[in-house]
Amino acid sequence: MAALSALGITFLGTASAQPSSSRNHSSLALRLGADVWLFDCGEATQHQVQRSTDVRMGRIRKVFITHTHGDHIFGLAPLMASAMNGAGGTTDGPDERLEVDETLLPTFEIYGPLGTRAYVRSALRFTHTLLQGRYIVHELRFAADPVGDPADAVPTHHCELAGGRNITQAIDGTWRDIYQDNLVRVSAAPILHSVPCLGYVVDELPVPGKIEPKLYTPHIMRNKDALVASGLDKPMSLLARIQAGESIMLPDGTELAPPSRRPGRKLAILGDTHDPSPIADLAQGADVLIHEATNAFLPADETEQNVELRAKSHGHSTPQMAGAFATRIGAKMLLLNHFSARYPSDDEGNAEAKVVMEAIRDLARSQFIGQVICARDLMSLTVPRAFDS
Repeated sequence: MAALSALGITFLGTASAQPSSSRNHSSLALRLGADVWLFDCGEATQHQVQRSTDVRMGRIRKVFITHTHGDHIFGLAPLMASAMNGAGGTTDGPDERLEVDETLLPTFEIYGPLGTRAYVRSALRFTHTLLQGRYIVHELRFAADPVGDPADAVPTHHCELAGGRNITQAIDGTWRDIYQDNLVRVSAAPILHSVPCLGYVVDELPVPGKIEPKLYTPHIMRNKDALVASGLDKPMSLLARIQAGESIMLPDGTELAPPSRRPGRKLAILGDTHDPSPIADLAQGADVLIHEATNAFLPADETEQNVELRAKSHGHSTPQMAGAFATRIGAKMLLLNHFSARYPSDDEGNAEAKVVMEAIRDLARSQFIGQVICARDLMSLTVPRAFDS
């Protein structure tokens, strides 16, 4: 199994409920090789994709919604329309988009809490949006969710694939392995906010260890003639197969085992929260923790205690709360996002903003000794493997 060629993050929006001239509503792009997955899709996310040099609309394959507050989902239907050649119909006969190929796989796979399916279906149907592609919605159902599906009250959109799963919580409150392929798996857990909210954990599966050719070459060369006679023109090509994780049996009975697999990278991507404790076990040892920091205690503000109480009362966190959770789970890096409109981005030569964002970093650092970065719109970074760092 080949490892991911690249794993990167691009912040498309880092604002909280109110966007500003320097921060768009919430959205994060996870770049997995050639594919892109979005986590949340606030208003105008498609504009941010167009502005980004690292994210391409045609590469977006999955969208994971943390909760259905508008600043995290209002951009989803417009983005789907742009990505799937959406239009509002024609006046001179049926639109070709109505002729859906039932054998097509979904262009978009969407995960989110209860209401995600009904929201997407309503937004597309009642705006008469036709798509050239298929989508499917999987909902992560809380134990306390009402029985039934609110989406049943809305006629199915012609491009919605049947078979969207309603994934129930496990006894421990989590949703484990809601998606897995041969490279990564995704799990989720509830985090506490003012409405039902999710955090997602993306685990890269263990990757092949790096071989040392000098340990294998003498055995291969000792069997060179026999290997060539068996039809293998280039015996040293076995090194590539061993590197990929294959065990090779040589003609003389020597087995060349691949090196031990190395742990993959782990990312914990949280939605809005004043207490992410329920995801702590899943997120343990994360290489990267992405955590909101909506409100911050700065010298001109009221007391630190009052700022924290106000943040919690709205279901949000301070930088210190984010730093404390990063320490609790043993994260290696903390990326702060979801900033109040009071804190403009520091990427446009705004000296005052730089001072403010550095102060916010310091507040998180007071509770966490690892690297802390305050995200800004269109910021991109690569997630290194621990053994490459």
